[in-house]
Parts: sequence; C-alpha cells; structure tokens
Amino acid sequence: MTEVTTAKIHWNGGVQDEAINILKEDGGMIVSPTKVGYIIMTSDDKGLERKFAAKNRKRNKPGVVLCGSVEQVKELAQMTPEIEQMYQRHWDEDILLGCILPWKAEAISKVPNDGTKDLMMDQRETSCFVIKFGTPSENIAKDMWGKYSKFSFASSANPSGKGNRGLVAGIGDQIENAADLIIEADDYVASIQPDKTLDTRYEQGVMVSMVDETGQLIPEQNGVVGIQPAPIVIRKGLDVDKIMKIMSDIFSSWDYRHGYYY
Repeated sequence: MTEVTTAKIHWNGGVQDEAINILKEDGGMIVSPTKVGYIIMTSDDKGLERKFAAKNRKRNKPGVVLCGSVEQVKELAQMTPEIEQMYQRHWDEDILLGCILPWKAEAISKVPNDGTKDLMMDQRETSCFVIKFGTPSENIAKDMWGKYSKFSFASSANPSGKGNRGLVAGIGDQIENAADLIIEADDYVASIQPDKTLDTRYEQGVMVSMVDETGQLIPEQNGVVGIQPAPIVIRKGLDVDKIMKIMSDIFSSWDYRHGYYY
C-alpha cells in the first residue's frame, strides 16, 4: 500500500488559490505560515474536529478566529469604542493582535448549526479574534470571509506544548500527514524576526483578555483610573512591547498576567 504524502507548496506571494479551494469545501484543513510560525487553518466543524485530532488538543481554550479586516471583528464580536480603537491602531501599524471577546448574538446566529459553535468558542461564548497575523494566511482569511462568508479558525501547527520554531519541518509528522495542503514560507516567517535566534524568537502572538471571568465585556474606562475589570495581557509574544505601549495610550488601567487564562 502506497503512503499518501500531503501536498507541499511554496507560498506564491499572493492569495493561495489551492488553499481557498480546500477550505471552502467541507472539512478542509491546511497548514499555513504566519508572522510567528505555522498554523492549522480550518473553516467548519469537520475541519475543527480534524484539527483537535491532529493535535491531541484539549478543548477548554477559546477558539482562534482569524479576521481579514477590523470590519470583520466589528461584525462578529462585542467591543467598546476603546477596544475598537485598539484594533484599529494595531491594524494601521501592522501589529499582530489577538483579543478574547464575546460574540455578538447576531453573529452567533450565522454560525452553522452543525457543532461548529461548540468547537470555536469556549463555554463563556468567547473566542480570540486575531488580526495582522501574516500576509500568507491573512489573504486566505480575507477571501474566505469576503467571497464565501466562511470563517477561518486557527491553531498553532505543532504538537501541543511544542513550538515549530518557525520552520515547516517543525510541525511534526502527525500534523503533516493529517493536513490536505501545506504552504511553506520559512523565508517569510524568518523575515519577521530577523534579529532573533531559534531560542530567542517569539513562537506566538500576544493575547489580551477583554472579558471578565464570566465572559462579559469589560467596561469602558473613559480615562478614569482603577476601573475593573480591565484588559489583561494573558500571553506575551511578538511585539509585546509595542502592544503594551498602545494599551497605555488607550487604557488608564490594565494588567499583565502571562499564562493567566491557561
């Protein structure tokens, strides 16, 4: 019996149509490059199930929703004007950002009633909405939403607890064999952190919680000091210094608790 090997292609520098063709069909799952390494991308419940199986992953973490525009985040998630401002600043400055936010009720109603909801958000009905995660995958997510009204969900393409070091060779045999397509762009990933080594580079993006412990949106601060609950940096990562500077410009109070959610 001949072993089937997953197709592996180098990123074409634009929109990878081969990836779109896979993800717009039921259950598609690809590996794609971002600013910090490789991710698994899926778009529905069957794809999400495949992702969990490929990673042997726990299901208690919020799902990651890739957004190709600030407008998409606004369409899907509840935000205060201050959070909208934060997303816009990071979009304008091309900084990778992910925030834990509650879904809008009308957006949840658009989710297929096929089990997707249970896999793409946690029990509090929150997800991590990510922007500016890297051109190769951004192009795919933008087309998936804009042309096909399909979500793009993500998870790091490495065995849970192990980084892929920004190299397609680091995703592991299990994920490599499970995917329908692998887009390789080690050169693009390396270009984002040119001054970092394999040991000092960030393998993830910053994650900021904008909800309380029950998943309710934090209140607007309007320049008042000490408003609680406040934003919490729950995972450090690429450009954490730039992100905390922007947070200091917008919010009078915020907390740093790396690893808090997990």
